[in-house]
Amino acid sequence: MLIAAVAWIGVRGLLAKQELEAALPLAKTVQKQVVAGESDAAAATAAQLVQHAEAAAALTSDPMWRAVEVIPWVGPNLESTRIMAASVQLVAKGAVEPLADAAGAIDLASFKPAGGQVDLQPLLDAQGPLGEASVSLSHAQSMMQDESVASADVIGPLADARDELTDVLVEASATVGALDRAVRLVPTMLGVNGPRDTLLLFQNNAELRSTGGISGALALVHTDQGAFELTKQANSQDFPKFDPPVAELPLETRALYGDNTASYIQDVNFTPQFPLAASLAREMWKQKFGDEVDSVVALDPVVLSHLLVATGPITLPTGDTLTSENAVQMLLRDVYERYQNPADQDAFFAAAAASVVVGISGDKVDARKLIDAFIESGEEHRILIWNADAAEQAVLDGTSLAGGLPVSTDEHQSFGVYLNDTTGAKMGPYLDVKIQAGAVTCRADGLQNYVVSVTLENTAPPDAATSLPRYVRGVGQFGTPPGVIATALLVYGTPGSYNLGVLRDGTAAEYHPTSDSGYTLSKIDSLLAPGERATYEFGFLAGEPGDRAVEVRSTPLVYAAEISSLPISCESALR
Repeated sequence: MLIAAVAWIGVRGLLAKQELEAALPLAKTVQKQVVAGESDAAAATAAQLVQHAEAAAALTSDPMWRAVEVIPWVGPNLESTRIMAASVQLVAKGAVEPLADAAGAIDLASFKPAGGQVDLQPLLDAQGPLGEASVSLSHAQSMMQDESVASADVIGPLADARDELTDVLVEASATVGALDRAVRLVPTMLGVNGPRDTLLLFQNNAELRSTGGISGALALVHTDQGAFELTKQANSQDFPKFDPPVAELPLETRALYGDNTASYIQDVNFTPQFPLAASLAREMWKQKFGDEVDSVVALDPVVLSHLLVATGPITLPTGDTLTSENAVQMLLRDVYERYQNPADQDAFFAAAAASVVVGISGDKVDARKLIDAFIESGEEHRILIWNADAAEQAVLDGTSLAGGLPVSTDEHQSFGVYLNDTTGAKMGPYLDVKIQAGAVTCRADGLQNYVVSVTLENTAPPDAATSLPRYVRGVGQFGTPPGVIATALLVYGTPGSYNLGVLRDGTAAEYHPTSDSGYTLSKIDSLLAPGERATYEFGFLAGEPGDRAVEVRSTPLVYAAEISSLPISCESALR
């Protein structure tokens, strides 16, 4: 009897394995077909996937299979196989089938504007199936990431299959989740429920702020039933110092960043918390122009360069041709050599930004490249969105677009590295940043030590004080000599963690230990002459025991910061 049972389980397990191996490639294929809007092909692939998934689930769910799961060693392998089969079945029925049925509506070409207007109906039609698929994928991902499966001691081939399936689910869940949020939020922001206004903040990372750079140019976009137009533009010179400040800042924020955060449009994003920065910008715009906007969106010149891939080259009012290849150089370096007057610089930047926005609404824009540009910019934290309506903003909760402080999990310890320029100049393109982070557990109580290492280098030429344009090098108005880069560097730990100090090039440095919104953080002021480099090591101790991988989010720079892991030992960690 025992031999028969073992043979029964073995045969069914082999068959289930074959069904799952056939299902995985189909899941990848149908995802591409859905995004491409290939409805007939997606439906055919989905049918095959459902057939294999249901077969695998049926083979691993009979009473004898479940009974053998209690046997040591054999049991974890059988349980993992059953849950894998169940998760694939859930995805096939709850995600792939509805997405395949709606493939035509989800075609990314639906996002393409025509005559300055986006057809909202395909996006509205896609809300149901995308919502259903997103929930199913999230549930399937949770099934695979449950400790009983993820940490189960199973045979090698099964472990490989488990890891592959988990990776597929993570990728698919992220893709479908992003599309789900898009089809829920985009119609609203494009005025499906009536006219609305969105304030665009064009952040200039040549002068760094925590979320990117100063708000050198601003624009108001009016939307209604999918139509959108640029109705008003301004630059930082149009805004006065608001006295009194436009809002009462939280005590910790005020202590860290000062009242200027709520007094100058250029400084609203000293704080890395974009919802706060956006609400301040919204109030400043209201007090200056009288418009109470519904949303605030921040983006930078690198975003514009990504968007230019979709629009193609654009001719500016000045006669310059802006392309994806020259946009960053032209907007963050060349403009300062050409124009000495800050107002002229801001006007050039505003004209470029406006031209790209208009280009997006043109008939020649490539919809797929446009979506890719937005996705890439979002992943780099270069696009941030805040909606005054809490229900609308909830759609973005937990995403990079929301611009909140980094959130840690049981598996990952997340840190935030934020830079604010205090030079009062445009030296950002000459600041090279490298970030490393690592963890080690040395204590008997299981608390991990973390080290976040930030290396800053001033790459400006030795004669920067005389060779660079005046507005770039600075004139010492904040006590910083021309050509020198002054930066306030802040590293946010997590709520409940402990601050262990800062080293500069291996030697203890003066720093400011404090907190912000419950987050433990360290702040240090960096001053670097041309060619000078310094490495700052920030030490933290976890508030709870457990081994966690380290993640870092940083201020988006002109050129992306290099982020890598940092091998540390108990001897080298700051304690």
